[in-house]
Amino acid sequence: MAFLVLLLCGLAAGVPGGMGMGGGTVLIPLLTLFGVPQAAAQAINLLSFLPMAAFALPVHAKSGLLKGEGLLPLILAALVFSALGSLLASRLPGGILERAFGAFLIALALLRLRALFRKKQMRD
Repeated sequence: MAFLVLLLCGLAAGVPGGMGMGGGTVLIPLLTLFGVPQAAAQAINLLSFLPMAAFALPVHAKSGLLKGEGLLPLILAALVFSALGSLLASRLPGGILERAFGAFLIALALLRLRALFRKKQMRD
């Protein structure tokens, strides 16, 4: 049963992750709902990103959705800061990680709402 739950969590995160919408915003809360500690859920999310990116990048490139210019510095910065973030997360208590991730999700939602309202105002 646990395998099936984890498989469904991976599916629920893989679909939006493959579309470039951030599978971690789905995966981390799902894993913690099913009893995975916050630090482990965040580590699993970082690992799951690698195969999602490996499959999604060629698809997006073939569709013309990927710009090559500036890509290398972005990839290098992402590698460095994800490693540093992982090291930091491994040393923080789970409660702090939970609150920080919750704050991140709230900030992300507010930014998306703001963009939605701006887009609507531009159409009107």
